Amino acid sequence: MRTDNDSWDLASSVGATATMVATSRALATRSGAALINDPFAEPLVRAVGLDFFTGILDGEVPDEFPDYDPQRSGEQMAVRTRFFDDFFLNAVRCGVRQVVILASGLDTRAYRLSWPADTVVYEVDLPDVIEFKSSTLADLGAEPGADRRVVPVDLRDDWPAALRAAGFRPEEPTAWSAEGLLVYLPSDAQDLLFDRITALSAPGSQVATDFVPDMAVFSDGRTEHLRERWKDSAVSIHDLVYTDERNHVPDYLQALGWVGAGRTAKELYAVNGLTYPADDDDMALFSDVTYLQARLGG
Repeated sequence: MRTDNDSWDLASSVGATATMVATSRALATRSGAALINDPFAEPLVRAVGLDFFTGILDGEVPDEFPDYDPQRSGEQMAVRTRFFDDFFLNAVRCGVRQVVILASGLDTRAYRLSWPADTVVYEVDLPDVIEFKSSTLADLGAEPGADRRVVPVDLRDDWPAALRAAGFRPEEPTAWSAEGLLVYLPSDAQDLLFDRITALSAPGSQVATDFVPDMAVFSDGRTEHLRERWKDSAVSIHDLVYTDERNHVPDYLQALGWVGAGRTAKELYAVNGLTYPADDDDMALFSDVTYLQARLGG
Protein backbone atom coordinates (compact mmCIF):
# COMPACT_ATOMS: atom_id res chain seq x y z
CA MET A 1 0.00 0.00 0.00
CA ARG A 2 1.09 3.60 -0.66
CA THR A 3 2.50 5.76 2.11
CA ASP A 4 3.42 9.43 2.11
CA ASN A 5 7.17 8.81 1.88
CA ASP A 6 7.29 5.56 -0.07
CA SER A 7 9.94 4.92 -2.68
CA TRP A 8 10.26 2.71 -5.74
CA ASP A 9 12.27 1.72 -8.77
CA LEU A 10 11.20 0.47 -12.20
CA ALA A 11 10.60 -3.02 -10.82
CA SER A 12 8.45 -2.10 -7.83
CA SER A 13 5.39 -0.14 -6.73
CA VAL A 14 4.48 2.87 -8.91
CA GLY A 15 7.73 2.52 -10.82
CA ALA A 16 6.64 -0.85 -12.18
CA THR A 17 3.67 0.83 -13.84
CA ALA A 18 6.16 2.62 -16.10
CA THR A 19 7.51 -0.78 -17.11
CA MET A 20 3.96 -2.00 -17.68
CA VAL A 21 3.23 0.98 -19.94
CA ALA A 22 6.46 0.46 -21.88
CA THR A 23 5.50 -3.19 -22.37
CA SER A 24 2.24 -2.10 -23.96
CA ARG A 25 4.08 0.44 -26.13
CA ALA A 26 6.35 -2.35 -27.32
CA LEU A 27 3.33 -4.46 -28.22
CA ALA A 28 1.77 -1.49 -30.03
CA THR A 29 4.97 -0.93 -32.00
CA ARG A 30 5.03 -4.57 -33.06
CA SER A 31 1.45 -4.48 -34.25
CA GLY A 32 2.23 -2.41 -37.30
CA ALA A 33 -0.95 -0.38 -36.79
CA ALA A 34 1.07 2.77 -37.58
CA LEU A 35 -0.30 4.71 -34.60
CA ILE A 36 3.06 4.79 -32.80
CA ASN A 37 6.62 3.62 -33.20
CA ASP A 38 8.71 3.25 -30.04
CA PRO A 39 11.77 1.12 -30.90
CA PHE A 40 13.22 1.68 -27.43
CA ALA A 41 10.29 0.35 -25.40
CA GLU A 42 11.13 -3.36 -25.69
CA PRO A 43 14.87 -3.11 -24.89
CA LEU A 44 14.06 -0.92 -21.88
CA VAL A 45 11.54 -3.44 -20.55
CA ARG A 46 14.04 -6.26 -21.01
CA ALA A 47 16.69 -4.20 -19.23
CA VAL A 48 14.39 -3.76 -16.22
CA GLY A 49 14.14 -7.55 -16.19
CA LEU A 50 10.76 -8.22 -14.57
CA ASP A 51 9.79 -11.75 -15.63
CA PHE A 52 6.10 -10.84 -15.71
CA PHE A 53 6.63 -8.26 -18.48
CA THR A 54 9.44 -9.93 -20.38
CA GLY A 55 7.25 -13.02 -20.45
CA ILE A 56 4.47 -11.03 -22.10
CA LEU A 57 6.92 -9.82 -24.73
CA ASP A 58 7.93 -13.43 -25.32
CA GLY A 59 4.32 -14.46 -25.90
CA GLU A 60 3.76 -16.08 -22.52
CA VAL A 61 0.26 -15.52 -21.16
CA PRO A 62 0.42 -14.77 -17.40
CA ASP A 63 -1.33 -17.39 -15.28
CA GLU A 64 -3.35 -14.64 -13.59
CA PHE A 65 -4.67 -13.43 -16.96
CA PRO A 66 -5.78 -16.40 -19.07
CA ASP A 67 -7.76 -14.05 -21.33
CA TYR A 68 -4.92 -11.57 -21.80
CA ASP A 69 -4.95 -10.14 -25.32
CA PRO A 70 -1.61 -8.53 -26.30
CA GLN A 71 -3.15 -6.94 -29.37
CA ARG A 72 -5.82 -5.23 -27.31
CA SER A 73 -3.27 -4.10 -24.73
CA GLY A 74 -1.07 -2.64 -27.46
CA GLU A 75 -4.00 -0.94 -29.15
CA GLN A 76 -5.13 0.68 -25.91
CA MET A 77 -1.66 2.09 -25.25
CA ALA A 78 -1.20 3.15 -28.87
CA VAL A 79 -4.27 5.39 -28.62
CA ARG A 80 -3.04 6.98 -25.41
CA THR A 81 0.52 7.40 -26.67
CA ARG A 82 -0.63 8.91 -29.96
CA PHE A 83 -2.66 11.52 -28.07
CA PHE A 84 0.41 12.77 -26.19
CA ASP A 85 2.69 12.44 -29.24
CA ASP A 86 0.31 14.60 -31.26
CA PHE A 87 0.01 17.08 -28.40
CA PHE A 88 3.75 17.70 -28.34
CA LEU A 89 4.18 17.77 -32.10
CA ASN A 90 1.33 20.25 -32.49
CA ALA A 91 2.78 22.42 -29.70
CA VAL A 92 6.17 22.72 -31.38
CA ARG A 93 4.49 23.44 -34.73
CA CYS A 94 2.90 26.41 -32.97
CA GLY A 95 6.31 27.65 -31.89
CA VAL A 96 6.69 26.18 -28.41
CA ARG A 97 10.30 25.17 -27.83
CA GLN A 98 10.25 24.17 -24.16
CA VAL A 99 8.80 20.80 -23.16
CA VAL A 100 8.41 19.27 -19.70
CA ILE A 101 7.54 15.59 -19.22
CA LEU A 102 6.51 15.02 -15.61
CA ALA A 103 7.02 11.55 -14.12
CA SER A 104 8.81 10.63 -17.33
CA GLY A 105 9.49 7.00 -16.39
CA LEU A 106 10.45 5.05 -19.53
CA ASP A 107 9.08 7.71 -21.87
CA THR A 108 11.37 8.02 -24.93
CA ARG A 109 9.81 10.98 -26.74
CA ALA A 110 13.02 12.98 -26.45
CA TYR A 111 14.60 10.27 -28.62
CA ARG A 112 11.88 9.15 -31.00
CA LEU A 113 9.85 12.24 -31.95
CA SER A 114 10.95 14.72 -34.62
CA TRP A 115 11.77 17.89 -32.72
CA PRO A 116 12.82 21.27 -34.12
CA ALA A 117 16.54 21.69 -33.54
CA ASP A 118 16.14 24.34 -30.84
CA THR A 119 13.70 22.35 -28.66
CA VAL A 120 14.60 21.66 -25.02
CA VAL A 121 12.95 18.61 -23.43
CA TYR A 122 13.03 18.36 -19.63
CA GLU A 123 12.37 14.95 -18.07
CA VAL A 124 11.36 14.95 -14.40
CA ASP A 125 11.46 11.76 -12.32
CA LEU A 126 13.24 10.03 -9.45
CA PRO A 127 17.05 10.02 -9.72
CA ASP A 128 17.34 6.22 -10.03
CA VAL A 129 14.67 6.09 -12.74
CA ILE A 130 16.34 8.86 -14.73
CA GLU A 131 19.78 7.25 -14.40
CA PHE A 132 18.56 3.79 -15.42
CA LYS A 133 16.85 5.03 -18.57
CA SER A 134 19.67 7.37 -19.55
CA SER A 135 22.38 4.74 -19.14
CA THR A 136 20.37 1.99 -20.85
CA LEU A 137 19.61 4.16 -23.88
CA ALA A 138 23.23 5.28 -24.05
CA ASP A 139 24.32 1.63 -24.08
CA LEU A 140 21.93 1.09 -26.99
CA GLY A 141 23.61 3.92 -28.87
CA ALA A 142 20.45 6.04 -28.79
CA GLU A 143 20.78 9.80 -29.04
CA PRO A 144 18.04 12.33 -28.26
CA GLY A 145 16.65 14.42 -31.09
CA ALA A 146 16.36 17.48 -28.87
CA ASP A 147 18.31 19.14 -26.09
CA ARG A 148 17.33 16.61 -23.40
CA ARG A 149 17.81 17.81 -19.84
CA VAL A 150 17.13 15.49 -16.93
CA VAL A 151 15.66 16.73 -13.67
CA PRO A 152 16.23 13.99 -11.08
CA VAL A 153 13.77 14.88 -8.34
CA ASP A 154 10.75 13.44 -6.56
CA LEU A 155 7.54 15.28 -7.52
CA ARG A 156 6.74 15.41 -3.79
CA ASP A 157 9.78 17.65 -3.33
CA ASP A 158 10.56 21.12 -4.73
CA TRP A 159 10.69 20.06 -8.37
CA PRO A 160 10.05 23.62 -9.68
CA ALA A 161 13.37 24.69 -8.13
CA ALA A 162 15.13 21.68 -9.63
CA LEU A 163 13.57 22.44 -13.02
CA ARG A 164 14.79 26.04 -12.91
CA ALA A 165 18.25 24.85 -11.90
CA ALA A 166 18.31 22.70 -15.06
CA GLY A 167 17.79 25.82 -17.17
CA PHE A 168 14.01 26.04 -17.40
CA ARG A 169 12.77 29.51 -18.41
CA PRO A 170 9.31 30.27 -16.98
CA GLU A 171 8.98 33.36 -19.15
CA GLU A 172 8.81 31.15 -22.27
CA PRO A 173 5.72 29.13 -23.33
CA THR A 174 5.95 25.49 -22.30
CA ALA A 175 4.26 22.24 -23.33
CA TRP A 176 3.63 20.15 -20.21
CA SER A 177 2.53 16.52 -19.93
CA ALA A 178 1.26 14.63 -16.90
CA GLU A 179 0.58 11.26 -18.53
CA GLY A 180 -0.70 8.33 -16.47
CA LEU A 181 0.15 10.27 -13.31
CA LEU A 182 -2.90 11.75 -11.59
CA VAL A 183 -4.38 8.49 -10.27
CA TYR A 184 -1.19 7.96 -8.26
CA LEU A 185 -1.47 11.33 -6.53
CA PRO A 186 -3.59 12.23 -3.50
CA SER A 187 -6.15 14.94 -4.21
CA ASP A 188 -4.11 17.74 -2.61
CA ALA A 189 -1.01 16.70 -4.57
CA GLN A 190 -3.03 16.78 -7.80
CA ASP A 191 -4.07 20.36 -7.08
CA LEU A 192 -0.53 21.35 -6.10
CA LEU A 193 0.80 19.88 -9.34
CA PHE A 194 -1.44 22.09 -11.45
CA ASP A 195 -0.81 25.10 -9.20
CA ARG A 196 2.91 24.71 -9.76
CA ILE A 197 2.55 24.15 -13.50
CA THR A 198 0.49 27.32 -13.74
CA ALA A 199 2.96 29.35 -11.69
CA LEU A 200 5.75 28.27 -14.07
CA SER A 201 3.79 28.85 -17.29
CA ALA A 202 3.95 31.85 -19.57
CA PRO A 203 0.86 32.80 -21.62
CA GLY A 204 0.49 30.42 -24.55
CA SER A 205 1.74 27.44 -22.58
CA GLN A 206 -0.08 24.14 -23.09
CA VAL A 207 -0.77 21.14 -20.88
CA ALA A 208 -1.95 17.60 -21.58
CA THR A 209 -3.08 15.02 -19.06
CA ASP A 210 -5.40 12.08 -18.57
CA PHE A 211 -7.69 11.33 -15.66
CA VAL A 212 -10.35 8.96 -14.39
CA PRO A 213 -13.53 11.04 -13.86
CA ASP A 214 -14.89 8.71 -11.18
CA MET A 215 -12.10 7.40 -8.95
CA ALA A 216 -14.70 5.48 -6.94
CA VAL A 217 -14.41 2.80 -9.61
CA PHE A 218 -11.35 1.60 -7.67
CA SER A 219 -13.06 1.44 -4.28
CA ASP A 220 -16.78 0.72 -4.65
CA GLY A 221 -16.54 -2.92 -5.67
CA ARG A 222 -16.86 -2.52 -9.44
CA THR A 223 -13.23 -3.51 -9.97
CA GLU A 224 -12.77 -5.90 -7.05
CA HIS A 225 -12.28 -8.78 -9.50
CA LEU A 226 -9.38 -6.84 -11.01
CA ARG A 227 -7.85 -6.32 -7.58
CA GLU A 228 -7.92 -10.08 -7.00
CA ARG A 229 -6.48 -10.80 -10.42
CA TRP A 230 -3.59 -8.33 -10.08
CA LYS A 231 -2.75 -8.83 -6.41
CA ASP A 232 0.00 -11.39 -7.04
CA SER A 233 1.31 -9.84 -10.23
CA ALA A 234 4.11 -7.35 -10.79
CA VAL A 235 1.73 -4.39 -10.49
CA SER A 236 -1.18 -4.32 -8.06
CA ILE A 237 -2.88 -1.16 -9.35
CA HIS A 238 -5.49 -0.96 -6.60
CA ASP A 239 -2.76 -0.68 -3.97
CA LEU A 240 -1.11 2.20 -5.81
CA VAL A 241 -3.92 4.62 -6.64
CA TYR A 242 -5.44 7.22 -4.33
CA THR A 243 -9.24 7.13 -4.34
CA ASP A 244 -9.94 10.20 -2.20
CA GLU A 245 -12.48 12.70 -3.52
CA ARG A 246 -10.79 15.25 -5.74
CA ASN A 247 -11.39 18.32 -7.86
CA HIS A 248 -12.58 17.77 -11.40
CA VAL A 249 -9.51 18.40 -13.54
CA PRO A 250 -11.11 20.55 -16.29
CA ASP A 251 -12.85 22.76 -13.71
CA TYR A 252 -9.70 23.18 -11.66
CA LEU A 253 -7.60 24.10 -14.67
CA GLN A 254 -10.23 26.51 -15.95
CA ALA A 255 -10.19 28.31 -12.59
CA LEU A 256 -6.44 28.71 -13.02
CA GLY A 257 -6.87 30.30 -16.45
CA TRP A 258 -6.48 27.29 -18.75
CA VAL A 259 -8.92 26.76 -21.63
CA GLY A 260 -9.21 23.39 -23.31
CA ALA A 261 -11.22 20.30 -24.12
CA GLY A 262 -11.09 16.61 -23.49
CA ARG A 263 -11.95 13.38 -25.25
CA THR A 264 -12.86 10.08 -23.64
CA ALA A 265 -10.93 6.92 -24.40
CA LYS A 266 -13.87 5.70 -26.45
CA GLU A 267 -13.84 8.92 -28.50
CA LEU A 268 -10.08 8.69 -29.04
CA TYR A 269 -10.46 5.20 -30.44
CA ALA A 270 -12.91 6.57 -33.00
CA VAL A 271 -10.58 9.47 -33.87
CA ASN A 272 -7.91 6.90 -34.70
CA GLY A 273 -10.24 4.77 -36.80
CA LEU A 274 -10.62 2.08 -34.15
CA THR A 275 -13.64 0.58 -32.45
CA TYR A 276 -13.65 0.63 -28.67
CA PRO A 277 -14.01 -2.96 -27.36
CA ALA A 278 -17.46 -2.57 -25.83
CA ASP A 279 -17.71 -6.35 -25.45
CA ASP A 280 -14.94 -6.24 -22.84
CA ASP A 281 -16.53 -5.59 -19.44
CA ASP A 282 -13.25 -4.44 -17.93
CA MET A 283 -12.58 -1.98 -20.75
CA ALA A 284 -16.14 -0.71 -20.44
CA LEU A 285 -15.42 0.34 -16.85
CA PHE A 286 -12.81 2.82 -18.14
CA SER A 287 -14.35 4.00 -21.39
CA ASP A 288 -14.77 7.48 -19.89
CA VAL A 289 -11.10 7.95 -18.99
CA THR A 290 -10.54 11.45 -20.33
CA TYR A 291 -7.62 12.90 -22.25
CA LEU A 292 -7.43 16.65 -21.85
CA GLN A 293 -5.33 19.37 -23.43
CA ALA A 294 -5.54 23.03 -22.55
CA ARG A 295 -3.84 26.34 -23.25
CA LEU A 296 -3.09 29.05 -20.72
CA GLY A 297 -5.11 32.08 -21.66
CA GLY A 298 -7.10 30.24 -24.31
